[in-house]
Amino acid sequence: MEIRPAVPDDADAAVALYDLVEPWSVTTADLLRRGIESRGGSRARATSAAFEDDLLIGWASCALIPGSNPVSAQSRVIVHPQYRSRGAGTGLVEWIHEHLKAAGAVNVRIFADPESQEWASRWGYQQTRQVHYAGIDPRLVPDLPEVPEGVQLVPLAEVDPRLVHAADEVAQRTKPGDAKIESRSYDDWLADIWKAPGMMLELSVAALKDGEVIGFTLGNGSQHKIWSQMTGTLPEYQGRGVAKLVKCAALRLAADAGVVGAYTANYDGNEPMLAVNEWLGYRRAATHSVLVCPL
Repeated sequence: MEIRPAVPDDADAAVALYDLVEPWSVTTADLLRRGIESRGGSRARATSAAFEDDLLIGWASCALIPGSNPVSAQSRVIVHPQYRSRGAGTGLVEWIHEHLKAAGAVNVRIFADPESQEWASRWGYQQTRQVHYAGIDPRLVPDLPEVPEGVQLVPLAEVDPRLVHAADEVAQRTKPGDAKIESRSYDDWLADIWKAPGMMLELSVAALKDGEVIGFTLGNGSQHKIWSQMTGTLPEYQGRGVAKLVKCAALRLAADAGVVGAYTANYDGNEPMLAVNEWLGYRRAATHSVLVCPL
C-alpha cells in the first residue's frame, strides 16, 4: 500500500470513490483538482491518497478552520468498503495528524459513520454531536413565501461582498459547532470563500434591508449538484422566516439553472434550520458522528 500527497491526476478516481462511499457529497473532479493545486496557504490545506495495486482506495483532506481560536482543524477520510481494515484509514489519519500538528492546530474534528467511532477512539476521538445530511431535487421546492415589505432577495453575484462578509462574521460566531470562531480578515474571506473554486454566487441569495445583509445562503458545486455551504441570519432577524426565504429562493434559482440535486448538512440541536429544511422538502440521506480529537 502507498500513501502519498494527492495530485491533480487523482481527481477522477477520487470522485468515483466519493460517489460510492458518500453519494450525497457534492464533489467534482474540477473542484478536487483546484483544491489540490491550492494546497497550503493560510488554512494549511492538504489532501492525501491511498493506493493498493495502483487502485485508489482511500482519500483524505484537511484544513484549519478559519477564524478559530484556539486553532482548530477539520478533516475527512473515506476508504473503499472492500479495502477497509487493511491499514489505509490508519495511514491517512496519521498523515493528517502530523500535517495539522505542524500547522499549529490543537484539535481536529472529523465526520464519520457511527460504526467508525470505536475505531477512531484509538487516537482519542470523542463524539460531540451528530450531523445529518439531506438532499432535494430543487424542482420540487414549495412556492416562495411572501417577502416582507422592505426586504429584497438578491443573488449574491449582485451583492457587495463586504456586506456578505459582515453578515458572515456574525453568523460564524453564533452558529452551532465545536470550534470557537472569532474573526477573519476580509481579504482572507474573499479569497477563501467568495472566490473559492466552485462557489455558485449566481445561485446563492442574500436578503437585504436598508442596505444591510440580514440573511444569506451560500452554495457551491456545479450545474448538476450544489451544496448549501452556509446559511445565516443576523440575530435580530431570527425567527422571522429569513432563512426560509433565502434558501427557497436559492433552490428555485438552482432549478431554473438545471440543477437536479441540492444537498446540505445540519447539526443535531440546530432545530430552526432542521425545520426550514423539512419545510423545503429535504430528505435525510445519512447521519454521521462528529468526533473531535486533541492533537
